[in-house]
Amino acid sequence: MTAVYIVIAIAVLLILFLGSAVRVAREYERGVIFRLGRLLGIKGPGLFLLIPIIDKMIRVDLRTITLNVPPQEVITRDNVTVKVTAVAYFRVIDAARAIVQVENFLVATSQIAQTTLRSVLGQADLDQLLAERDQINERLQIIIDQQTEPWGVKVSVVEVKDVELPQTMQRALARQAEAERERRAKIIAAEGELQASEKLQQAATALAREPMSLQLRYLQTMSEIASERTSTLIIPLPIDLIEPFLRKKSGEDG
Repeated sequence: MTAVYIVIAIAVLLILFLGSAVRVAREYERGVIFRLGRLLGIKGPGLFLLIPIIDKMIRVDLRTITLNVPPQEVITRDNVTVKVTAVAYFRVIDAARAIVQVENFLVATSQIAQTTLRSVLGQADLDQLLAERDQINERLQIIIDQQTEPWGVKVSVVEVKDVELPQTMQRALARQAEAERERRAKIIAAEGELQASEKLQQAATALAREPMSLQLRYLQTMSEIASERTSTLIIPLPIDLIEPFLRKKSGEDG
């Protein structure tokens, strides 16, 4: 009976040993192994064994991580205070360095992103911040990636999501946009008047060269007026049409 208990105890110990020794890492995971405090290497993906008590494993996720940068109050180069939110996409490319070189690479990357965001946007004017978003995003990505590279972290994309302006600045920009639209409308109207005057000048020159063209234009205008539904139609009679009769009348009186 004692032998049975011993076998059961050994079996339990063996199961516990195997349970603590066997590790499985998914395809997107790596296990950073430490043996008695010293870095042993990286294991995974798949099945691997550890020495219980002696070996310790820290899992590292290699998938792209979305980091929402908290809203940051930034004073631009032209002394405008804005509140900016951003998002950064990064992933671990060296699991060992991500664990050994920095205490918490998630927190460290977030802090670096916040400080870099305030620094870079503080060197830009408000107009640049609103109009040159792509260049600013690219600059943020390069700077943050350079600082996280020693940790084995690769920052692939940084995007400024929203720029919140003070109410006074919003009203000022609205007035500026309205004034700009009015200026463009006036320029377009002036260009239209200029083109119309040039066409009228060309038409007047053509009619002056051919007097009969003026008579034809007059008859065409009369035809257009007659087609309208009007109760009374007053037709001005050109003096050129009755000039022969006036000459004849004056001859008879003479």
